[in-house]
Amino acid sequence: MIYKSYILEQNINAIKEKIVLFYGENLGLKNDLKTKIINNNNNSEILRYTQEDLIKNEHILINEIENISLFEKSKIFFIENVSDKLLTLIQETENIISDRRIFLFADFLDKKSKLRGYIEKSKNCACVPCYEDSEINFKKLINLKLNGYSGLSPYNINLIIEHTNLNRTKLNNELEKIISFFLDKNILSEKLEELLNAKTNDDFNKLKDEAFMGNKINTNKLLAETHMEYEKNNLYLNIINQRLDKLLYIQNLNKPKIEDAINSIKPPIFWKDKPVITNQAKMWKKTKIKQILNKTFDVEKKIKTNNLIEKNILIKKLLIDICCLANS
Repeated sequence: MIYKSYILEQNINAIKEKIVLFYGENLGLKNDLKTKIINNNNNSEILRYTQEDLIKNEHILINEIENISLFEKSKIFFIENVSDKLLTLIQETENIISDRRIFLFADFLDKKSKLRGYIEKSKNCACVPCYEDSEINFKKLINLKLNGYSGLSPYNINLIIEHTNLNRTKLNNELEKIISFFLDKNILSEKLEELLNAKTNDDFNKLKDEAFMGNKINTNKLLAETHMEYEKNNLYLNIINQRLDKLLYIQNLNKPKIEDAINSIKPPIFWKDKPVITNQAKMWKKTKIKQILNKTFDVEKKIKTNNLIEKNILIKKLLIDICCLANS
């Protein structure tokens, strides 16, 4: 039996077979389906193995299947990284599986795969190809996850798709950020661009953070390595100003602990960014922040009024000043 993945996304209970193989290059889709299986079997015991585990001790799976107690939960087995090496064991378990269920997860398996061929033809097994998502599918996923949000325009949807590069794992991470940030469920394009860093070189963010931490060696290294696009100088300056504004806001909260101030910010700071901002907030007091804000104002004025000036040099000099002041 072969199932279409989009059918199982809508209803994971459509699977009736005892042994199911999920294969393909779409790791994000496989993880989504795995989560649905877990959520749908809250009262079951989940046992996780890799193919390597079962090859080292081929009796583990058989013993767990045959070990039946009147008082235990039903068992579900997740087996990762499977290949044709596991075919014989799967054939053995098919005859004794009883009310147990086995879910196999594999990377790409071509049509010559013996495991894939066997499971496709078996009446007791099912196969679920997990191929890469299309742009149309991504639009459906975004609309589904952000149902009820205003401002979900074609531009904003395409912005999300462009940033995630049709990678479902990255899409899920970015949707989590969007849901955490836009608590009022009103998506603004400008804020979305900032949140996704869709128009920002990731290396510039690393450079900015190293400068704000006063890490001279890393700042100098990244200044030499980072390609700064000429037309993005205003954006780079805005990114620096946004961090300064955030640090100043934290200081103005006057909380006894920096961590308490950061945790009270609305919308909340994304969890991955908290450690960096916490460390920076401990280094940057109001006087330092205001000094650099004055410098960014001067740089902005020069960028807007002097077309002949080397704007990249101004931004790099500003980052050096930030790094030096962080250590003062």
